[in-house]
Amino acid sequence: MQLGAAMSSLYDRYGGFKTVSKIVMVFYDMALDSDQIGDYFEDVDMARLIDHQTKFIASVMGGPASFSDDRLRKVHSHLGICHEDMDEMEQLLKQALVQFKVTEADIETIISGIESKRPLIVTEVTAS
Repeated sequence: MQLGAAMSSLYDRYGGFKTVSKIVMVFYDMALDSDQIGDYFEDVDMARLIDHQTKFIASVMGGPASFSDDRLRKVHSHLGICHEDMDEMEQLLKQALVQFKVTEADIETIISGIESKRPLIVTEVTAS
């Protein structure tokens, strides 16, 4: 339970949904420009995706939103995401978190929460 308490304080400490939303916007600005993962976002309803990603990151930080493992698996199953793509996503998110002055320790906690969902998101072993 200690981890959950720490995560909850992260969501609150960094300004809740409003700040998480800004972090996700910065992340997607970088992701769209990424040679590694940018193609995933062609012909995607970005407003909807940003809303979902904001809720997901908020939940990882202990916020009120939650996502079931089944839902995460289902929405990513057809995308062919490989480990390299997931690594790139995590690196870009780290960069966005740094811009919002999230501490290194808190970044590692957030990335660890996302990393725990890797088996649900990655469906390919290597890039094609």
